[in-house]
Amino acid sequence: MTAPLAIFDLDGTLVDSRALIQSAMQAAFRAHGLRPPSYDETRRTVGLAIEEVMAILAPAVAPRLRVRLTGSFQDAFVEMRRDPSFREPLYDGAAALVWRLAEAGWRLGIATGKPRRGIEAFFETHGLRAAFDTSWSVDDGPGKPHPFMIDQAVAAVSVCKTRAVMIGDSVHDMTMARAARVQAFGVAWGFQTADEVAAAGAHRVFEDFAGLATALAAFGADEARADGSTIA
Repeated sequence: MTAPLAIFDLDGTLVDSRALIQSAMQAAFRAHGLRPPSYDETRRTVGLAIEEVMAILAPAVAPRLRVRLTGSFQDAFVEMRRDPSFREPLYDGAAALVWRLAEAGWRLGIATGKPRRGIEAFFETHGLRAAFDTSWSVDDGPGKPHPFMIDQAVAAVSVCKTRAVMIGDSVHDMTMARAARVQAFGVAWGFQTADEVAAAGAHRVFEDFAGLATALAAFGADEARADGSTIA
C-alpha cells in the first residue's frame, strides 16, 4: 500500500505563534501611525500571504503604504528573533506526533503562509527538518486557499491524492484542501474556532493531538483510499 502523506500548516497548527503574530502586526501598524488591528481581526487572516493580509487589514491605505506595512511586519519578527528570550513554541504533542508519523512510514509535508525563511527558522528552532519530505511556502507560488502548495507536495512525494491529508487550523487550510481534493483535517487549538473550521469544509475537526493521532492512524490504515476513490 502506498505510504500516506500528511501535510501540516505551521502557525496555529504545529506552532503556537498567536501572541507573536499579533505583537508583530501591532508593531507594524504603530510604526506607520495606524490603528493596530485587534487580535480577532488578525487571527482571521493568518495563513494567507502577508500582502493579502495587509489588503484585508488596511483596505483604505495606499498600496505603497501596504508594502511598507508588510516590510514593517517582517522587520518586527526579525527584531523579536534577536531577543535572547524569544520563543516560538510548538504546541504540546506536536513534535511527538510528527516523529510518530515519520517513524511509521508516513510522508510529511508543510504548506504554510510563512515565507521560506520562516520554514527554515521552524526547522532550525525545533530540530524537525529530518522528519519532513517536502515543504512549500508563499515564496514558491500561489498562497492559500489556492491548491498549489498541496498539489506540489503530493507531486513531490508521488502520493495519490486519496492518500493525502491536509491538517490546519484555518478556513484557508480547509478551503485549500477541498480545492486540491484531499482530506481536510481541522484543529481547534489555533487561530480559528472549531465552528469556523468546520464551516469551511473540514472533513473532521479535532480538539487535541490525541484525537488527531487516532484519526491519522485510521486514515493511514484505510486501504480503500489507495484505490483512487474520490474524496467528497
